[in-house]
Amino acid sequence: MASPEKVRLGELLVRQELLTADQLDTALARQRASGHKLGRTLVDAGFVTEEQICGALARQMRIPYINLKQFSLDARLVQRLPEAQARRFRAIVLDESGGALRVGLADPTDLFAYDELSRLLKRELSLAVVSESQLLESIDRVYRRTHEISALSQELTAELAQTEADFGAVLGSDAALKDAPVVKLLQTLFEDAAQVRASDIHIEPQEHNLHVRFRIDGVLHLQTEADSKIASALVLRLKLMSGLDISEKRLPQDGRFHVDIRGSALDVRISTMPTQYGESVVMRLLSQSTGLLRLDHLGMPARMLARVQHALTRTGGMILVTGPTGSGKTTALYAALAEINRPDRKIITVEDPVEYRLPGINQVQVHDKIDLSFERVLRSALRQDPDVILVGEMRDRTTAEIGLRAAMTGHLVLSTLHTNDAASTPVRLLDMGIPAYMVAMSLNLVIAQRLVRLVCGDCSQPHEPTVAEFAWLSHVGGTSRGKGGWAKGLGCSRCNGTGYSGRTAIYEMLEMTQALVQAANGGSPIEFVRLAREQIAGDTLLHHAMRLAGEGRTTLDEAMRVASQLET
Repeated sequence: MASPEKVRLGELLVRQELLTADQLDTALARQRASGHKLGRTLVDAGFVTEEQICGALARQMRIPYINLKQFSLDARLVQRLPEAQARRFRAIVLDESGGALRVGLADPTDLFAYDELSRLLKRELSLAVVSESQLLESIDRVYRRTHEISALSQELTAELAQTEADFGAVLGSDAALKDAPVVKLLQTLFEDAAQVRASDIHIEPQEHNLHVRFRIDGVLHLQTEADSKIASALVLRLKLMSGLDISEKRLPQDGRFHVDIRGSALDVRISTMPTQYGESVVMRLLSQSTGLLRLDHLGMPARMLARVQHALTRTGGMILVTGPTGSGKTTALYAALAEINRPDRKIITVEDPVEYRLPGINQVQVHDKIDLSFERVLRSALRQDPDVILVGEMRDRTTAEIGLRAAMTGHLVLSTLHTNDAASTPVRLLDMGIPAYMVAMSLNLVIAQRLVRLVCGDCSQPHEPTVAEFAWLSHVGGTSRGKGGWAKGLGCSRCNGTGYSGRTAIYEMLEMTQALVQAANGGSPIEFVRLAREQIAGDTLLHHAMRLAGEGRTTLDEAMRVASQLET
């Protein structure tokens, strides 16, 4: 194929009537002020879309425009071009045909990029246009660091074998450690985890090797296996980064630190625990660049959202969010706080740990080692004249009782509790020893939630339920064959072959009506649960999961998994 011709983008868009001359003049003035490329300036100004620019270039150069969201990339073929060059030239190898490589370029008019790619790939090239945003997303997904992590693990193993128990390199200053294998290995792990949207990194020493696993969309995946000899060096370095006691190996420890991933801050919460073969480490990754979700972006049904927003306007009472660990309870609470965070409201939070810093809110980190417990902080918080109090978790009777008393005395209290569903939550408070009248008078709303995985939009296909799935559908909802737009992901580069990409929450809600208040005061848990389930009937967690599955947003497998969690 001949090399690309130089095209003046602005004139091309005007000629194809996608842009007016006045808009081009405005964009050129903005470009001179910002220094950005013209294409980015035009998109940011809202004059054209990336797809329109790509289409115009494709028509002018008579080459195809490839929508990477609908294109299945071969990771091995893509990685024939080094990641650094792919990012530098905004290029990605798409496929191979007739001895030539087809390369997608965000700017196919870049003659220098074409010449350099030809030199690097040593093959005849055919070109296609791709949008820059889709290109960068694809690069993030495809260029995994597995081989680099494995090589760095081996390098660290060799270094430790030479120095035996000398961890001087691990203990040195950050400046001296820049090129140390242990530092490069950890940085690469964090970068790889960020690329695949992992929420947690698990470092687990076994008898003969070290397992490193990532939790992605709630499911653990083995990232790599390494020599168990490097485990102590990794743990030691992580303890130093988080300010933990490096001499203490017999007791669990918790801490946090920050790492920089391509200019974006990543907040890392670390937990260590002694096991049979060494200290196990779990790190929760919290990106500070994503921002907080708004309450109306959490996926709540419209009727439920309106009731929650109304409850948040009250000046007293308690709202509880329930569910197992990792079900998004903290995200929901923070979204609720963001909804009511105004200058005329004083908000105090009591958390362990503080996951996100919220401007305008007084956040307190519980610290049991110095007796700064939930109970102590909560008692002090009530003397700070708050309007709203968030308690990270109702861990015991004392904390729950203080929170409920605060809710009775003109404070809006938000908190979480580990229960299976909404109907059983007030009963759980009674089991903790809370007086029935206090539960009846203070509790306003209970929101139970779970997270379900979403079908990958790039590889989603219609799914015909199996015989077993039809039998289950018939059992739980009487659904007959042909109803529902069931879908399933085939697995692609975007979802790392899982068929899922991202998660959303499913909900059910219990509102303390007069009948429920009387049942709670009556002291009959069985009658209370019966009335509560009558209120929620038809709008349960399972019903919400089934609606998402019927819309093709999640799978029947996920709905069945939710059902299995709710079985008692």
